[in-house]
Amino acid sequence: MTVDEAEEIRRPEELRAVPVRHRGRWVASAIVALVVVVAIHSVATNPRFGWGTVGHYLFAYRILSGLVKTLELTVIAMVVGVLLGVLLAVMRLSPNPLVSAVSWVYIWLFRGTPVLVQILFWSFISALYPRVSFGVPFGGPELFGGNANSIITPFVAAVLALGLNEGAYMAEIVRAGIISVDEGQTEAAQSLGMTRLQTMRRIVLPQAMRVIIPPTGNETISMLKTSALVSVIATPELLYSAQLIYAVNFKQIPLLLVASIWYLVVTSILSVGQYYVERRFSRGSSRDLPLTPLQRVRLNLRYIRPHEQGVAGA
Repeated sequence: MTVDEAEEIRRPEELRAVPVRHRGRWVASAIVALVVVVAIHSVATNPRFGWGTVGHYLFAYRILSGLVKTLELTVIAMVVGVLLGVLLAVMRLSPNPLVSAVSWVYIWLFRGTPVLVQILFWSFISALYPRVSFGVPFGGPELFGGNANSIITPFVAAVLALGLNEGAYMAEIVRAGIISVDEGQTEAAQSLGMTRLQTMRRIVLPQAMRVIIPPTGNETISMLKTSALVSVIATPELLYSAQLIYAVNFKQIPLLLVASIWYLVVTSILSVGQYYVERRFSRGSSRDLPLTPLQRVRLNLRYIRPHEQGVAGA
């Protein structure tokens, strides 16, 4: 592009402003790139990281089995948490004061105590109830029962602790989504003769999903990492599997790096999934749909090229 063509597109003062703006951008990029290169060089050339050991154990059977156990814990705990959270949120919004109070006390109790304490509590539940039985209360027939240590294994204790704790947080997320729906929607449904349960299931919850989905995705990613806490009760998830290995070969740093790499891989996959789920449920809203990564790249290229041509012509 010639100077005359560039002047037709921009005024002279705009031509002088473009190089200055780009110069600062290139300086910042160079500084960031230098820091990144120094960091990568430091990590890659330090033999104490033991990258050979990391590569050796990255796909080891015990590590992969621990990863599968971590995924099982995450999925089961989130299913329990979401179902319980929906129930507690509906109870919290109930006009019945007793039902609402029970939900409030549950949320207060499980949000007010650390999840690590809850994990330890469930692992020692046999100290309070040596025998667990299910049946008609107050002396009625017993349908199922057994030793508490046999029924509540470390894995079951981990699921109970994580799921029940997550239910308290999901209750507040779901409640926020429900109250974000205009009250007129409920009134219109009631005028059509729909029950409160039908209104909640068919009208309110589908519209509340736009508010519920983003924090639920964050809670899922957080649950994946929180599951590492169950290593304190010897549940063979990813971190505990790595600990068992480095307890024998004393290569703590490489094994912790192996666990960290798998956590990063899974959280990255969950983040991508969360992005597209949010995009799916944002359809029909007043805001524009969020751009996909490919659309962002195309938009940036479309923005940068005219500026670069203007600088070249100047």
